[in-house]
Amino acid sequence: MILDRTEAPDYKIINTIHLPEPQSHTLDNGIPLHVINIGEQPVVRFECIFESGNWHEKETGASYFAIKMLPEGTRSMTSSEISEAFDKIGAFIDMTHSSDRSGIVVYCLSRFLPEVMTIIKEMIGEPDFPEKELDELRNITLQNLRVNKEKTAYLATTEFRRQLFGREHPYGQSQEEKNIQDLSLSAIRDHFEVFVKNGKRTIILAGQVSDVDVKLVNQYFGQGEYKNDASEISRIVDTDYEGKEVLVEKSDSVQSTIRIGRRLFTRQHPDYFKMLVTNEILGGYFGSRLMKNIREEKGLTYGISSHMVTLRREGYFMIGTDVKKEFTQQTIDEIKKEIYRLQTELIDDTELQTVKNFMAGEFAGSLNTAFEVADRQKILLLDKLPADFFSRYIEQIHATTAEDIQLMALKYLRPEEMVEVVVGGK
Repeated sequence: MILDRTEAPDYKIINTIHLPEPQSHTLDNGIPLHVINIGEQPVVRFECIFESGNWHEKETGASYFAIKMLPEGTRSMTSSEISEAFDKIGAFIDMTHSSDRSGIVVYCLSRFLPEVMTIIKEMIGEPDFPEKELDELRNITLQNLRVNKEKTAYLATTEFRRQLFGREHPYGQSQEEKNIQDLSLSAIRDHFEVFVKNGKRTIILAGQVSDVDVKLVNQYFGQGEYKNDASEISRIVDTDYEGKEVLVEKSDSVQSTIRIGRRLFTRQHPDYFKMLVTNEILGGYFGSRLMKNIREEKGLTYGISSHMVTLRREGYFMIGTDVKKEFTQQTIDEIKKEIYRLQTELIDDTELQTVKNFMAGEFAGSLNTAFEVADRQKILLLDKLPADFFSRYIEQIHATTAEDIQLMALKYLRPEEMVEVVVGGK
């Protein structure tokens, strides 16, 4: 059969999506285990998540170094031996860290799960924190920071979050050379003992998971004492902020990085889905208004986008782009024009339906593997969202009207409430 390329392929509008539910267990000592048993390949992802991010640390950097140092040596294994042990079985390990949490993620063939469990259990239970490896990690972190500080994009994003949340807020903090150099081994150990070894944790196992694998996790992680001693950290943070313009001159840069946005809310907020659609129209995908205007029509940038970033306790909205210095103010003016359009003109049905269909298709396409499903379920589990949150995702998107979009723009995209950061020049 010859394909007729003059006719577009048929398509179907996605109206509902069912997110596979996890099998939830409680290990003998009380640690929660959630299993996403999907997939035809004998591969699993083991993830142990700790309530141990920037939010929980007493000294800046302690949470980052506490998690990153775990593969650097235990009482019976050196860092090279740990690395070789994972390489031997073809496993990949990643130590994750964010403002709210940290974690250990390992990908491996299902049959090698016992070997992985043995190493991970020792990393958590008997870490050595060798000073030589700490010095090496400190030097690597410092070098990476120095390289990043030459990049306008890094400087703009860190300054934007600092202006948005404040220098002392965990969401506004960033790595500084002095903090890295002054951080003591005892501070790292103390953080580890309280928030990693004896703190709250959740285990998620995804892939081709058997009942034997579940019993294996219980055997390795469900028998020892689970203290969960660390109490919820309460911080007094300033929730007020004001719109402002900040210019960080960088004379040796040929371009400027622009960040414009404001503090926003978490996924629990009633306006979350409506604002999600509003963001998509403005700058959330390649066919967005900002891309059409500033990239395609004006040719001022290779790319511009807007994002809604949702953290555990707060969120923020951010528009970002890179332009030549001489186009900085023109780009900012065009961004404000597109926001003004959303506030004063109702979006037409064709554009709105295109955006809704794109969002529905993109969401459906992000659930192809067990690991992708686990990433979605992890959000529900850790942020204590309703079990049907993502099942209602498509429904909520399709229910958003043109009037909703205009209201969201008027409510949350007021220029006087925006923080505008430019690194480079105008």
